[in-house]
Amino acid sequence: MGSAKTQPARGMRDFLPDDVRKREYVIGVVKDVYERFGFEPLETPAVENIETLLGKYGEEGNQLIFKILKRGVHESTGEADLALRYDLTVPLARVVAEYKEKLPKFFKRYQIQPVWRADRPARGRFREFYQCDVDVLGSRSMVVEAEICAAASEVLQKLGFRDFTIRLNHRKVLTGILGVAGVSLAKHEAALIALDKLDKIGREGVQQELAARDIEAVAAERLLGFFIDLATLEPAAEIAGGDEPENALNKAVLGRIVEFVGDNEMGAAGVDEMRSIVDYSLATCAGRYLRIDPSLARGLSYYTGAIMEIAVKDLAGSLGGGGRYDNLVGMFLGQDVPACGFSLGLERILVVMSEREMFPPHVGSAPADVVVAVWSEDYIGDSIQLAHDLRDAGLKVDLYPDADKLGKQFKYASSRNVPFVAVIGADEKVRNEVSIKDLRSGEQKRVSREKAEEAIRRGLELGNE
Repeated sequence: MGSAKTQPARGMRDFLPDDVRKREYVIGVVKDVYERFGFEPLETPAVENIETLLGKYGEEGNQLIFKILKRGVHESTGEADLALRYDLTVPLARVVAEYKEKLPKFFKRYQIQPVWRADRPARGRFREFYQCDVDVLGSRSMVVEAEICAAASEVLQKLGFRDFTIRLNHRKVLTGILGVAGVSLAKHEAALIALDKLDKIGREGVQQELAARDIEAVAAERLLGFFIDLATLEPAAEIAGGDEPENALNKAVLGRIVEFVGDNEMGAAGVDEMRSIVDYSLATCAGRYLRIDPSLARGLSYYTGAIMEIAVKDLAGSLGGGGRYDNLVGMFLGQDVPACGFSLGLERILVVMSEREMFPPHVGSAPADVVVAVWSEDYIGDSIQLAHDLRDAGLKVDLYPDADKLGKQFKYASSRNVPFVAVIGADEKVRNEVSIKDLRSGEQKRVSREKAEEAIRRGLELGNE
């Protein structure tokens, strides 16, 4: 009989201890920042009723939902009544509709849980992955967008990112641009899906896709002409009144949009809201990272206002995105609840940080501060007691379980990058002492039992300097 296949399913991964420590470090930074911004934690089930999810993510999203077949006697029908959650936003909308009376006027929540998509696996793209979401429900103010961009910026800065950009656009602006270009309202969704790929497949690729989606050639040409014209803007030429280059560029782009949409009511309303977000963000850490980008479309059909996406230099795909979705909760509640949110791509962040060696030295390091060795069978009780005392004092302690040769125990500690080994042998027991070996320097010394914790802690501090 052949051995069982041991690899995880395609697009899924096992996380070994070092991977988990890195993940927990990033999640710790995310939680710390979000909580300082006043967000509260929320968790929802992995499985949702299938009707909760279907029809919320546009034509492409529907195909990527992992459906769960009916169980028991109903299994043979091949029908699905449940599905794995696709994102954290639709479950949030369901929760708000279910518990509206118990939630505060402005519900600010963060949620960090895995989601599942039946996507084609690729570099940095998985079928199971974590999302880190922040959302604010209950306010239509653009202060919310500015706050969310600031929270996401602060997370990335704390993790060590400096070369990111928050691309900003608005669905009303897009609607105005599409209308003025001559794209019929019925074809807006199709045009947006094609436009969303501009930075991936270029002008010709988008032109072909627009044609394939029955967008008239004249409208497609006007549309692409507008976006190609924007790409030629030079920030340096637009600087006036002491503006920073990025703010000057945003003003210049807004100017071109205003010229193009003219008196289109929807487009003009979107421009006003986008201008407010940029102005408010200047007072936050997000101001210098914000770039207005009218080509950003984000294919999801539930966005109603501002849309954002984080781009990093030389990285295909984004590190996160979000926007305003004032109608989504209404699908469940029967009345609209204004909402705006942002999702950080934890997996992408971890991949980039690993490739760029951005983790601090202590992350992914030794699983313990000290290994307590076992001198012989007769001394197991002493070793257990020492391990217990050191743990009680707050140290991370790995107790070697076998009465092996000491050389093997030192080798084990060294292989796990544990810096210290503590031993109680015959002499040490008589004198109520502990021998402590520093595996980094090779130095070994004896200290009294009472001073063991202090000696190890001092050695750890010296090693971290």
